[in-house]
Amino acid sequence: MAHRSRLGGLIIDCKTDDLEGAAAFWGAALGMEADAPEPPYVALASPAGWNVAVQQVDHDSRVHLDIGADDVEAEVARLKRLGARRVAEVRDWVVMEAPTGHRFCVVPGRSEAFMATARVWED
Repeated sequence: MAHRSRLGGLIIDCKTDDLEGAAAFWGAALGMEADAPEPPYVALASPAGWNVAVQQVDHDSRVHLDIGADDVEAEVARLKRLGARRVAEVRDWVVMEAPTGHRFCVVPGRSEAFMATARVWED
């Protein structure tokens, strides 16, 4: 059975009590308009169609990637075969860690644009 995945987004994790202020800074810095906050997220309007968001977190500030997948568990299994490890499950996504120590998330990919542009992996 096959599944699809692709780069899902760039998430700017901010350890802050001022989510709107953080989004205002990053929106201005990147030249992107900040959408209305939906805590713990504020999406930034990316002209390239990327999912770029500011996220309020409890851990140290950092930037992480999301990998979108139409089958999250199949993508997690593929990434584990490449050497990543599962760190945590959050709602409907999985936090992973690459062999290099970088954290990233595998999130559901649902949009038509995702389906049209995602790579097909034969499981």
